[in-house]
Amino acid sequence: MKVISLGFDNGVAAHRIVAVANATAAPMKRLREEARKNHRLIDVTNGRRTRAIVVTDSGHVFLSAIQPQTLTQRIEEAG
Repeated sequence: MKVISLGFDNGVAAHRIVAVANATAAPMKRLREEARKNHRLIDVTNGRRTRAIVVTDSGHVFLSAIQPQTLTQRIEEAG
């Protein structure tokens, strides 16, 4: 199982990731609020600015302080 680092010693299984998106887009802000209401939001930013939103196949939404492009590269490298 390949684990993708979301920063600050936090990770998610690569095969569970459905999408990586820029956190500043309006639809992503709505997704974040919906996940918060449904108790599926996981904030791994360590108090830093949210730059990427990672959505998993289980419906969980991860907030990451790492750029979406960097996360995408890590996923591609993991195969």
